[in-house]
Amino acid sequence: MTNHLPFSQACENNKGPILERLREVFNAPGTVLEIGTGTGQHAVHFAAALPHIQWQPTDHPTAAHLAVSRLEQAALPNILPMRKLDVANSPWPTREFRWAFSANTAHIMAWTEVEQMFQGIGASLPDDGAFCLYGPFRHQGEFTSESNRAFDQSLRSQAQHMGIRDIEDLSALAKAVGLVLREDYAMPANNEMLVFVPVHATSIKPTD
Repeated sequence: MTNHLPFSQACENNKGPILERLREVFNAPGTVLEIGTGTGQHAVHFAAALPHIQWQPTDHPTAAHLAVSRLEQAALPNILPMRKLDVANSPWPTREFRWAFSANTAHIMAWTEVEQMFQGIGASLPDDGAFCLYGPFRHQGEFTSESNRAFDQSLRSQAQHMGIRDIEDLSALAKAVGLVLREDYAMPANNEMLVFVPVHATSIKPTD
């Protein structure tokens, strides 16, 4: 029974579409660093479907406990033990990874934390790696839907530091740490999957 486990309906809804994109990016053996594991639903689903990779779940020290029971129950051999990760504290507890993944975190973190997330990933991502960032985003300050505009207003009413981020601003952060936005996939429910790679990467072809 899993009814007692922390559960996110959004994770349940988006895990299938996200997996289809991750299959294209995480296409070789390596360790995936997940930033913001949350309930662990993504970690279990992706690790089960991608047995060639090792999944390193992490979350902020105040939230890292949420996924532990689910991960232990799944008992997948390619899910590594949960680690606490505050992106603002360096060095990070896990620094060796080929890929990085984070879902629905950029609009929750303070902007300084988003900067620190990119800095931490950029410092360790190998030339054949990639960083997949999923969530709602703005384009040149414009929302892609009225529902995203309403969601942004809801976030900002909860905490001033939260809000949907501009892809252009994220791309600038990436450029500062030697990464470039290589793919921008449209996803269901007005979300997107951004794939950042090192500037010299050749593993993923640019979007036409």
